[in-house]
Amino acid sequence: MNDVPADPTERGETLEGAALDEAVHRVERELGRLFARIRVGWREAATSVHPDLQPLGYQMLAAIVSGHATTAGDLIERLQTDKSAVSRQVGQLAELGLVDSIRDPDDRRARRLVATELATARVTAARAAYEGRLVERLRRWSADDLDRVADLLDELGR
Repeated sequence: MNDVPADPTERGETLEGAALDEAVHRVERELGRLFARIRVGWREAATSVHPDLQPLGYQMLAAIVSGHATTAGDLIERLQTDKSAVSRQVGQLAELGLVDSIRDPDDRRARRLVATELATARVTAARAAYEGRLVERLRRWSADDLDRVADLLDELGR
C-alpha cells in the first residue's frame, strides 16, 4: 500500500506546483517519443541509402552532403561524438562508395570529405521522403502555432 497521499495539497504541494510538475513530465515523455521517432527515421533513411549503413553514418553523410561538415573534426563537433566513431563511420562510407576523402587545397596535410553523386542522390531521396511525412503533419497547424513551437524549441535548446 502506498503511504504517499494522492492529493498534492496533503503532501504540502500547491495545486499549481503539482500541475506544473505534471506538465514538465508530459513534455519529457513527449520529447522522448519524438526522439525515438527521429531515431527510427534515421534508421529508415540509413537503410534506404545502403542496407549496411548505420544511423550515425547516415547523419554524418547527410552533414557532408549538405556541406555542414567537410572534415572529421567538423563531424565530431557537429554530432558531438568521438574521433573513433567518426573514423569507423567515415571508413564505412568510403567503402560503400558514398564518400571520397581528398586533400584540402588550402592545407595539403588535411583531408576533406566529399559526398559522391550516388550519396547525394540517395540522401536527397531519403530526405524528401522524411520531409514529406513531416510537412504533411505540420501543415495541419497554423503558421502562428508553428512559429510558437519553433520559438519554444529554440528557447529549450539554449
